[in-house]
Amino acid sequence: MSRPIKRSLTLKGHRTSVSLEDDFWRAFRDIAEEKDIAINALAAEIDAQRDLNAGLASAIRLYVLNHYRTRAARV
Repeated sequence: MSRPIKRSLTLKGHRTSVSLEDDFWRAFRDIAEEKDIAINALAAEIDAQRDLNAGLASAIRLYVLNHYRTRAARV
């Protein structure tokens, strides 16, 4: 497993960074591509829905986890 790496995103016109492991970053990009939206747009959706006590990186990890859990439950 890789260490988290800081990656830049733009939310509401402002640059921010999140620290995510390579596997989570790739899965996050794959989901954005699957939904045919920009990664910044998906990050903005997650940001708008997250608990304000949770960091954005944690919210992204949980989003990725829930995405794939939901997919696995359909099979």
